[in-house]
Amino acid sequence: MTTNTAAAPDRVPGSSRYRDRFPLELGGKLQRRTLVVLSTATILGGLGFGASASVGALLLAEVSGNDAISGLAAAMSNAGAAAAGIPLARIAARRGRRTAVVLGSSVAMLGALLAIGGAAISVWWVLALGIGILGVASAVQLLSRFAATDLALPKNRARDLSLVVWSITVGAVIGPNLMGPGAVVGGWIGVTPLAGVFVFTFFAQLAAVCVNFFGLRPDPLLTARLLQAEAEKASDPRPETVGEVAASRSAKILAIVIIGMAQAIMVGLMAMTPLHLKHHGGSDALVGITLSLHIAGMYALSPVFGILAGKIGRLPVIVGGWAILLVAIYFAYISGDNNGYVQIAMTLVGIGWSAVTVAGAALLTDLTTLGERPKWQGRADTFMSASGAAAGVLAGIVFAMSDFSILALVALALLTLGAIASMYPKLRVARQH
Repeated sequence: MTTNTAAAPDRVPGSSRYRDRFPLELGGKLQRRTLVVLSTATILGGLGFGASASVGALLLAEVSGNDAISGLAAAMSNAGAAAAGIPLARIAARRGRRTAVVLGSSVAMLGALLAIGGAAISVWWVLALGIGILGVASAVQLLSRFAATDLALPKNRARDLSLVVWSITVGAVIGPNLMGPGAVVGGWIGVTPLAGVFVFTFFAQLAAVCVNFFGLRPDPLLTARLLQAEAEKASDPRPETVGEVAASRSAKILAIVIIGMAQAIMVGLMAMTPLHLKHHGGSDALVGITLSLHIAGMYALSPVFGILAGKIGRLPVIVGGWAILLVAIYFAYISGDNNGYVQIAMTLVGIGWSAVTVAGAALLTDLTTLGERPKWQGRADTFMSASGAAAGVLAGIVFAMSDFSILALVALALLTLGAIASMYPKLRVARQH
C-alpha cells in the first residue's frame, strides 16, 4: 500500500545516516533495545509524575483554600498533555521519536520548577500553571507507548505497547508514597511540605531525558520508515514488514473516542478521590495507598491485556474493559463513607482503563498506515488528555455541588458513550490477531 512516507530510502529523513549505522537485518534486536530504553525512561518519568499527581489536588486546595479549585490539578495536568500531544507528534514525524520525547521531558522539568515556585509564593494559579506544564510528561509517556510499536511486528504491537505502559507501574506506584519524604525535602528548601514532592519530579524527568537522549539511537520511527522504503524499493511490501490496513476516517475517530472516554472516566473519579477520602476521615497514608492501588490497577496488568489483544482481538478486550469499569462505577456509587469500597472502585477503574486504552491504542495503530500514524496518534493523545482535562474540571464542580455518588453517575454516562462507539461496525476492519 502506498503511504505518505517516501518511496525510496534517499527520501526518508535521515535515511543515509541510519543506513550507514543500522544494518536492516538487525530490526528485531533494535526493537528489543528500544523497548528497554523506553521502559527505563518511562519508569523514571512515571516516578516523578506519579508523585506530583498524587499531591496536586491536595496542594491546590491548601494553597487556594477552595476545594472546588482542587479539580484543576487533574484538569491542568491533562490540559498540558493535550496541548503537547499534536506538537510532539509533529516533531516525531519530522525529527523522530527521540527528539520529541527528550524535548517533552525537558519542558516537564520546567513545569516542576514552576510548581515549586507557585507553592513557595502561595499563588495557586502559578502552581496550577506549573502542574499544567508538567502535564507534558504525560504526553511523553503516551508518545513512548506508540514509539514501542514503530518496529514491532503487527502481531506483537499490543504486547510491546503494553510493556512500555506496564513500566509506568514502578514509578507511578512509588510516587504517591513520596509525600512523606517530600515533606522533609520541602522543609529543607523552605516550602510547604506537599510541594517537596515536585523536587523528586524534577530530577526524575532529568534522568528520563538522559536515558532517551543517549539510548534511543537509532530512532525507531525513522528506522521503520527506512525499512518500509527498502521493502517498497524491492517490491516486497510484506504485511509482516509494513503491517498496514485500509481504514475509514470515521473508524479512526471512533477509536480515538473510545480511548478518550476511558480517560475521562478515570480522571474524573481519580481527581476527587483524595478529597472524598479526606472528607470521610481518611489520612494522608490512606490517600497514598488508595492512589497506589489505583495506579497499580492502571499499569500492572497492561501486559496481560496486550497479550489478550493480540490473541483474541482488540475489540473483545475493549468490551471487557467497559465491563470492569461498570463494576468500578457501581462500587464508587455505593461507597459513601466506606473507604474500602472506594479502594475497590479505584483499583477496578485502573484495571478497566488499562484494558480499554491498551487495546484501543493498538486498534488505532492497526487502523493507520505508517505515513499517517504519528498524526493520528498525536490526535489520539490530544483528545485523550483533553478529555481528562474536561473531566477534571467537571469532577471538581460536580463534587463541590453534590457528592461522590453523583460523580459516579456522570462516569456512567461517559461509559455509555464509549461502549456505543465500540459497537460501530467500521471498527471491525482492523486486523484481528
